[in-house]
Amino acid sequence: MYIIQKLINRFFVKNKLGIFSFTFFIVIFSSVVMQILEPKTFPRWFDALWYVMTTVTTVGYGDFYPVTVAGRMYAIFIFLVGIGIAGLAIGKLVEAMGAHRKRKEEGRLTFKGKNHFVIIGWSEKAKYAINEITETHPNLEVVLIDRLPVTPITHQNVHYIQGDPSIESTLIQANIEEAQSVLVFSDDSIHDSALADGKTLLIVTSVERLTPHIHSTVEIKREEHIKNFRHAKVDEFVLSHETVSRMAVRSAFSKGITGIYTQLLSHKEGENLFEVQKKAEWRTYKDAFDGLLEQGATLIADGNDLSINKKLNEAIPEDARLYIICSKDVYEALA
Repeated sequence: MYIIQKLINRFFVKNKLGIFSFTFFIVIFSSVVMQILEPKTFPRWFDALWYVMTTVTTVGYGDFYPVTVAGRMYAIFIFLVGIGIAGLAIGKLVEAMGAHRKRKEEGRLTFKGKNHFVIIGWSEKAKYAINEITETHPNLEVVLIDRLPVTPITHQNVHYIQGDPSIESTLIQANIEEAQSVLVFSDDSIHDSALADGKTLLIVTSVERLTPHIHSTVEIKREEHIKNFRHAKVDEFVLSHETVSRMAVRSAFSKGITGIYTQLLSHKEGENLFEVQKKAEWRTYKDAFDGLLEQGATLIADGNDLSINKKLNEAIPEDARLYIICSKDVYEALA
């Protein structure tokens, strides 16, 4: 008896594959047996399968039932064995789903998607960034990397990865090699700006070493550290403290200017900043400027170059990155 109990415990309690395989075998085998024993009651194999399934799941519609002694005897076997095995299989399935959900909440699953955004470092700034991404691009998936024990945010398009972002295995788990962009936020728990930037530099160095093609945007505490991040081939920089301070000073001298910043930084208010592709009919910047203006958009820059008004007659290069200011409706019409 002890040996039988050990075998049952090994193959049917702990072995999920064994449970599901045996359940499948019992259902199929019982369907074949019932059709052989009761050919008039179950003229088709599917009828026998339907009876077995409604029996082992304890639904029991009563539309089919055995009428011969042999059929009823085998039905007793299904009651005693099939129902128990099916219940165990369903329990294991529910348990597996719960374990999968727990692993996802704890950031233990590997992300398999492509062309996603990776955000490193959880903070209020990261929260606002994720909200901005999910609201402006509802279909874009975001992978958040941090060391929190469970995910700090619940959203169908946000996937959490728990781990050290400076370690290659964590970045691979986030499938960063197939991501289109990465945003690295500074660690607000580190009060020394040099140490905070040092940690950020270590992370972004790991990212750029693993995926040199990825577009990286990094939050930096001190402006003098930019040269170190340029050496690490970072694409964009955001100076957290200096940016806020400069905006405050400019608003003091130019009253109302913060409204312009707000419109450009948030999709919820006024006009927005968008990137558009160069059209074939736009040979010069003036062509693009006039064509966009007729549709309600204003061309303001090519990449980091804001001096469009000084070179309207120059030809637009093929690799130009044209930025415009317009409403979302106008941008969608242009696209």
